[in-house]
Parts: sequence; C-alpha cells; structure tokens
Amino acid sequence: MTEINSVTTLTREGDVAIITLNSPPVNALSFNVRDGLYEGFKQAIADDSKAIVLICDGRTFIAGADITEFGGASKGASLFDVQNMMESSPKPVVAAIHGTALGGGLEVALCAHYRVAVPSARLGLPEVALGLLPGAGGTQRLPRVVGVENALEMMTSGRHVPAPEAAKLGLVDELAPEGQLKEAAIAFANRCVAENKPLVKISENNTKLEAARGHPEIFAEFRKKNARKFRGFDAPEANIKCIEAAVNSATFDEGLKAERTLFMGLMSGSQSAAQRYYFFAERQAQKIPDVPDDTPVREIRRVGVLGAGTMGGGISMNFVNIGIPVTIVELKQEALDRGLKVIRANYERSRGAKPEETEKRMSLLTGGTDMSALADCDLIIEAVFERMDIKKDVFAQLDKIAKPGAILASNTSYLNVDEIAAATSRPQDVIGLHFFSPANVMKLLEVIRGEKTAKDVIATSMKLAKKIGKVAVLSGVCPGFIGNRMLSQRQREAQKLVLEGAMPWDVDRVLYDFGFPMGPFAMSDLAGLDIGWVKENSKGETIRDVLCEMDRRGQKTGAGYYDYDENRVAKPSPVTEKIINDFIVKSGRNPRKISDEEILERCVFPMINEGVKILEEGMAIRSSDVDTVWINGYGWPVYRGGPMFYGDLVGGPKKVLEKMKEFQGKMGDDFKPAALLEKLAADGGKFGDLKG
Repeated sequence: MTEINSVTTLTREGDVAIITLNSPPVNALSFNVRDGLYEGFKQAIADDSKAIVLICDGRTFIAGADITEFGGASKGASLFDVQNMMESSPKPVVAAIHGTALGGGLEVALCAHYRVAVPSARLGLPEVALGLLPGAGGTQRLPRVVGVENALEMMTSGRHVPAPEAAKLGLVDELAPEGQLKEAAIAFANRCVAENKPLVKISENNTKLEAARGHPEIFAEFRKKNARKFRGFDAPEANIKCIEAAVNSATFDEGLKAERTLFMGLMSGSQSAAQRYYFFAERQAQKIPDVPDDTPVREIRRVGVLGAGTMGGGISMNFVNIGIPVTIVELKQEALDRGLKVIRANYERSRGAKPEETEKRMSLLTGGTDMSALADCDLIIEAVFERMDIKKDVFAQLDKIAKPGAILASNTSYLNVDEIAAATSRPQDVIGLHFFSPANVMKLLEVIRGEKTAKDVIATSMKLAKKIGKVAVLSGVCPGFIGNRMLSQRQREAQKLVLEGAMPWDVDRVLYDFGFPMGPFAMSDLAGLDIGWVKENSKGETIRDVLCEMDRRGQKTGAGYYDYDENRVAKPSPVTEKIINDFIVKSGRNPRKISDEEILERCVFPMINEGVKILEEGMAIRSSDVDTVWINGYGWPVYRGGPMFYGDLVGGPKKVLEKMKEFQGKMGDDFKPAALLEKLAADGGKFGDLKG
C-alpha cells in the first residue's frame, strides 16, 4: 500500500490499481482530497497496472465540493486537473459509488470511463439549491449521458437519483450487490481489460446532444412548465442556459467556457451567497450552547395529540409517518371521526399513495374521547383553541393523567408557555412545539423553551423534530415567539399603508415581486377573513369588519379583499377600493401615492428591527435562527437569505436605522429603533454577528 497523503491511498489487486479516499465525514473535495486524487492517478497511470478503480471509505462516495472553501484562495490541484488526468488515462478508470455522488463528486465520476454503483447509492447535481450550477463540466457532461430532457430536470431540481434509475438513464454502467462494491468494481475493471472495452470519454460523445439540436422548443416548453417553481431564482435559468450551450456549442471546450462564465456570475451574486448562508444556518439552528449534543433524551414510543382538527390531524401524521403510534383525543365522537376521515383522505390523495401504506399508517392511529387514553403516552401535544383559560385547564388535567416523565407540549402560536406550565406540578416537563399549518407539510417547528423546561426535554424535542422531517428552531417565551412576533410588524404596516392610499393589491404585488408566495391580503382571503371574527361583536370598525359584514369572507365566498372568478382567480375589487376610500375620508386624511420602495421598506425594516429586539432579549440564540424561521415558516425567499441577512445585504444596520428614524419622525413610535440597532450601527457591526 502507498500512502499518497493523509486522505488517499494507492493499493493493488492483481492488475487493478485501487485509489481509496478516506476524508470524513463525506469525502468532500477539499484541497487535500484533490491533491490525493491527482497524485494517486498520476502514480496509477505510471505503474504497470492495467486498470484503475476509484473508491471511497466511510459512508459515502464523494458527496460534493467543500463549501467552506468557496470564495477563498484556491490551493492544491484544481478539480479540472484531476478530471483531465482521469479522462485522459490510457487505462480504464472505474468509479465505484456508494452513499452519494453529488455535485463535484458526480462531476468526478463522470470523468471515469465507467461507473459501478450499489443499488442504495444516489447520484445528482444539487448545486441549484446553493444558487449555483455544476462548475466542473457537469452541465456539459450530464446531458451527453442522460439526454437533454433528463439533464434539465435533474439539474434544475437538484434531485438525488437512485442508482437503479441512474442505471436506466445510462449514468451507471453496472449495479453491484450491496456490500460487494469493491469486488464488483475490480471485476468490472478486469473485464474492461479482458474485453478491450473502449475508454469512454463523455466529453467526446455528442449523440444525445445532436437529437436536441435545432429544437429550441425543448427549452422553451421546459421554462414555461416550470415558470412558477423557478420564479425569482437566478440559478435554474443559468443551469438551463448551460445545457443550451452544450447543445449549441461547436465544441465541448466552448460549452465549458459558457458554463464557467455563468458559474462565476452566480458565485459572485447575492442569491448564491444567501443560499449558501442558509445551508449553514439551518444546520446551526440545531446547536444549543447549553444543551450539548450528548444530552440524554427521553424515549418517545407513543405520542398523544389533543384535538383532531386541522392542526391536530396534521401533527399526528408527522409521527405516524415514521412509525410512532398516536392516540388522538377529541371532545366529541363526531369531531374525532371527522378528523380521522380527513387524515385518511390526506393519505389517499398523496402522490403515489398505495392502499396498503394508507392502511398501515391509519392502523397506528387510535382515537378516543376520554383524556385518560393519553395516560401511557411519552409525549402529549395539545392542539386546542388558542385561549389561555382553555390551555391552562387542559394542562391541569394532563398533569393528573400523564405518566411521570411524559413531555407535555403546547402547540400555541402566541401564548405564554410559562403561564401554561404553571398550571401543572411539573413545569420542567412542559415545552412549546409550535407547528405551522398544514402541520404535515410545513417544515418549520418553533420549539419554545420555558423558564423551567428541562434540558433533556429540549434535546428530545429538537432531535425528534429532525426525525419527523422538521427544521426546528429554539425560541424563548415572548408574545408570538420569533415568527409571529415579527409578522405582526409587517401586518400592522400593511394595514396602515392601505389606510394611507396604497391598495391591498399594491402591497401584495410588492411583496410577491420581492419573492413571497403571496402578499398579506391575498393570504387573508385564502385563509378566510372571518377567522377570529365574531358577527355579534362586529361594529364595522375595520376594513375587515365591513368586508365580513358584507359576506366578503375570502376565496370561499368568492370575494374578500379581492373579487374571485369561478376558478378562484383574483382581480382588484372596486367594492374594496370604495370601502378603503370611505375609511380614509372618515379619518380626515387625503390618500397619497405610495412608492413600491416605501411599501417594501415599511413592511420589511420593522421586521428586521423586531428581530434585533428578539436577539437583544435573548429570545433567539443567533440571527441565523431568525432567518431559518422566516424561510421555513413564512415563505421568505431563500435567495434573499432571511430578514437579518437581507438587512446586511441592503446596507446593514446603518441603513436600517436611518430608515427607521426617518419613518419614526413622520409616523411615530411604531418605528422606534431597538437600542441594540443603534449600538450596532454606531459600532459598524452586522446583523449576522448578533447572538441572543
């Protein structure tokens, strides 16, 4: 055995040279991995072996680039040096793939002459998720292997393709039995030699590109079909342009130049910076300084859910999906039956749903109308009406019923978790688990740490969140926690803007163009304007009151802030416009023209200011946690990085402070800057540096 460097070895089995990478945790393409590969291939090509196998130790093949090196000075052998060495090898090169071959990892494998993989392996070019494109020839080689249409889908989705599918696409040449990858790869390499198989250079194979030449409609139709999904993002379009270049360029090198130009444009842009920032932010949210990774956790074998409505049903599905039995309790049998029926319908409507899978999951659900059915649950989550008196009553009852050590969780979106915990004799077991609706779909879970919540309860909640596919963020106890507390700032300003002369569709358009899925007024119409509205108490004091009194309650009644046609397509409403103008006249003001810039700054800057207050009070651990909440729970566009990242992007604390003071002077103390914002601006700091 020859040790090439600290992460690479070169060994021999018969006529086959074996280059082995071992750079935990995922064999990322750091400079020492590239150096090891370059020198390993150089030596293997020079020796008397007849074929070369590239394989990796650990749980995966090369899982991609080392993102921590992005933007830094390059050192060591370049990835292109490694690829050229592999592809121009006079001996057959076989890449042996297990785990994942992603991004730069797949780009390396595409420079081997052949690829052997175990069935559990997955292959893909997911750079689009980081606001990038494959920058080492992947955009030029992949369509030459799998065809233009498949390459478009794979690269713009970033999908990890299972090895059996990759074999059908031609991306994998042979599937090896699980656990026998090395033996299968060596056998394949020996066959290459014995059968004098050609040294396949993907870069020279244009057959599948030629089928697409002269057919620009392939790209036009793909863009049209995915316009909604790609809206606002730069990277999908750049990926498409690279594949167009592969099809239309006279040579492979010409296509590579187009790839490089587009890659550098994305790399230097704010979108990729935001998406790379978010990649680390999401992972960082798991880390809680005083609750280390080795904190013991409580075993969760059965979960109880109180309430079978929309939230309770959705929450239950999360646990059933991973095989944890759930007991749902409702006050009345008909409400329970209705809730279970909705859950079943959700499973039956799922894409690719199989009847046996639906039955398996439904069999894990037990319903009841007596709270004592929750006595053997390890975790109980209440999803009852959002009223403190009801919550306290429920927790007082649970305190008597739940077994010792059971975690008692509230799904409250706003209320004081400490006050709820005080209704029990075990506040250390009480925590907030704020799921977002629909709870079986939305990724965010705000984990609310009470003053007396035990550390093992926090650790259990954070790890369990990951198991059920949620992105968990820890918050302290304050009204609205992180997300809704900041949302209230935006909602207040949106309502005020409308009473100053902007129309709801103006506000919605600005926020939609910013990247949100929809604006606040369209969202209200979708949810229903009558949520929380009581007819008997309504006195026409707000625009919403008047709309509801006219039975304009949103999409469900065909009218709300907007008018809707039979397909629920919205259009600006003259009725709403008249109601708004009447309110403005009554207030004694004159409507004014409000610029898009003011709408955006009025809606967003107070949110950033509130985020600073949340950090100032220690209600969030770090500014990136605030951003993680907003990206996963409220539709903040990931390519803008979250409110705190965006604050730095548009000029930092000095710019935000300047605007807040300007608005405060004109419109009052709703815009009063946080003390920490003033300090941050004075010190020349960044929002991204803030810790709670």
